[in-house]
Amino acid sequence: MRKFIIIWFGQLVSNIGSYMTYFAIKIWAWQLTNQVTTIALISFFELIPSIVITLVSGLIVDRINRKFLMIIADFVAAISTIVIGYLYLTDQLQIWHIYATGAVNGAFSEVQALAYSSSISMLVPKQHYQRATSMNSAIHYGSVIIAPALAGFLYYLIDLGGILLIDFITFTIAIATILKVRIPQPKITTQSEESIGFLQEIIFGFRYLIKNPSLLAVIIFGSLFWFAHDIGATLYSPMILARTNNDTRILGSISSAAGLGGVTGTVLLSIWGGSKRRIHGFLLGMIGAGVSKTIFGLGQALIIWLPAQFCSSLNFPMLRSSSTAILLNKVKPDVQGRVFASESTIQQIVSAIAVFISALLADNVFEPAMMPGGNLVYLFGNIFGTGKGAGMAILYAISSISLLLIGLSGYSVPRLRNVETIVPDYDNED
Repeated sequence: MRKFIIIWFGQLVSNIGSYMTYFAIKIWAWQLTNQVTTIALISFFELIPSIVITLVSGLIVDRINRKFLMIIADFVAAISTIVIGYLYLTDQLQIWHIYATGAVNGAFSEVQALAYSSSISMLVPKQHYQRATSMNSAIHYGSVIIAPALAGFLYYLIDLGGILLIDFITFTIAIATILKVRIPQPKITTQSEESIGFLQEIIFGFRYLIKNPSLLAVIIFGSLFWFAHDIGATLYSPMILARTNNDTRILGSISSAAGLGGVTGTVLLSIWGGSKRRIHGFLLGMIGAGVSKTIFGLGQALIIWLPAQFCSSLNFPMLRSSSTAILLNKVKPDVQGRVFASESTIQQIVSAIAVFISALLADNVFEPAMMPGGNLVYLFGNIFGTGKGAGMAILYAISSISLLLIGLSGYSVPRLRNVETIVPDYDNED
């Protein structure tokens, strides 16, 4: 796994820089507008172009050198960082600039992520798939531990411009690690070549999933989970800032607790290796996250938020790595790019819808209804309090309860529950 670990380290460093920038930009945008919609649109404009790119990115990743694609994507992200830094230092930075560069980054980061995830099966022995995918969770959660604490502290010392410089340096490290490693390309099989024509190539992943209903069930339940999750995730930062009078240190500490929980979950999973039946890790991860996030939404103080966020993030390495390991085992390497692209397209569409709905409901329904004298105060005031952030907390709790229900309902669907016995491993197919 040496080659994989080298690339993994570069991605970890790069993600820390990216998360620092994302955290700092959210603070800057919230201080400028005090609206959930502004924060939500940052995510929304990243998602929309990536949905379009994802339709062809699977074909691109399965046909073009994956190492080259990863380098190009990191290079474009570095250029975007330079542009934002220049605009900020010359006092020309506006919200729409963040949306525009976010759209560019969203498109290229989708190709980068797909090229990276599709390379795992070419760099890692089959028995280590779940360990490798759990290490990828450490990229996310390791960044979440370090980046918010650093960004929250450095924001008032070196401001957004200094954080953007750090981000640029981390991109160069990521590119250097990719250049150092040779990434094998998969052999093209008959199954990979069976689709003819551009349109057929684009929809190949969707057709593959339709032919495998159990794998499609994994994607559908995963998408339902992320839809409910992203409704809450959109509210996370503005809710905490609203309830703490814009205290970035509290937001940073809660985000770091999330990262610590994720890394702890990753370490435990790496040692354990995961459940023999990975579907249990997938569904139990949903249930555990739902319970923890519900408690988080009910909380109004750091003493509740910190442990709830830690426990919530503890579940995600198991959830993510279990679903990814199922697909890696069941789908042939030379078509994984298109299948993963189809999965990503579906999940990004529902995420974009979730972000948009969440922002509209928070700013126009729940927040006004939980101000003193609001329509929902008499029902929920004693539970969630009143004033800024209370309405967002209600919506956050609703989305969290949905996570729990989705995980529980998964056990009632035989095609999902028995996916590992219904679908043979790709290397055991006739």
